[in-house]
Amino acid sequence: MKIFRRLVLSLLVLVVVAVAALAWMLGHPPSLSGLDRLRWSAPPPPPQAPLRVSFLGVATVLLDDGETALLTDGFFSRPDKLTTFLRKVEPDVAGIAAGLQRAGIPQRTGKLAAVIPLHSHYDHAMDAPEVAKRTGALLLGSSSTAMVGRGWGLPEAQIRTAQLRTPYTFGRFTVTLYPALHTPTGFTGGEITTPLVPPARATDYKEGQSYVARIEHDGRTLLITSTAGFVPDALKGVQADVVMLGIGAMGPRSEEHKEAYWRETVAAVGARRVIPIHWDDFWIPSTLPMQPMPAPLDDFEASIAFLQRKGAQDGVEIRLPLVWKAMDVFAGLPPRVK
Repeated sequence: MKIFRRLVLSLLVLVVVAVAALAWMLGHPPSLSGLDRLRWSAPPPPPQAPLRVSFLGVATVLLDDGETALLTDGFFSRPDKLTTFLRKVEPDVAGIAAGLQRAGIPQRTGKLAAVIPLHSHYDHAMDAPEVAKRTGALLLGSSSTAMVGRGWGLPEAQIRTAQLRTPYTFGRFTVTLYPALHTPTGFTGGEITTPLVPPARATDYKEGQSYVARIEHDGRTLLITSTAGFVPDALKGVQADVVMLGIGAMGPRSEEHKEAYWRETVAAVGARRVIPIHWDDFWIPSTLPMQPMPAPLDDFEASIAFLQRKGAQDGVEIRLPLVWKAMDVFAGLPPRVK
């Protein structure tokens, strides 16, 4: 009996220590302070710049040429960890309105032509129907994303199921979506086959079809990925000057996976600049300073070390994005010689 009690006590001590260690890691995210050499250094683009690109957290990216705007994902709600894991999630309508205002996205003017979730997890697609409803934008995405839109009551006229490798024109933008796969995790895969009415479990937002978005604007090309997975040869023959590279959950993956992701996404398109995105902790409000996802949920430091090494080897510039501020992502890159 004494041995049993000691064993139980030892197990309880181990559990307490493990919980304390986990709590400490979650409360101490990696620091950005040692990455000054990677910070965005180009001057801000003037209001009349041909294209202004803003990183708004996770894989939400705003592209605006003054006449037309596009938005990937459009995620602003950012429910906390406790809600995400133990309760149900739903769009924070006030948070979405505040996010749109902060980003300078006007409502119901037609300027925001499309919101494009790059897959259908809640941190990518959940808010998109409300963004479309408020702005009049088209919701363009997978059949799973369409079900998210229908569950929110978005009119069918504003929902379009995207076709792979098909160019979509919005003003001076041409958007083409190529197949991708989510980073291998427990949340990879699945389809949403009926209208998804929130509040719902975060796990109800299945991946659906993941995309890599190639965006062409006045002869310059930008690739945006939302996840560190890939489909082999999906981007064969595709060219892009800059890649806004989703690195969420990339850190813990094997070196073989990281190498393949770089080869199939960055090297395949001949990119000369990589801007990592989807590295931030999306369980904290966007009104707080952006910080990397803490361990053990990701390994930001491993991801950045890998990108720096590959960038040095292949002559590709690595730059951390500005946060909620416009960038000329092509600054300093001479046009390609055709």
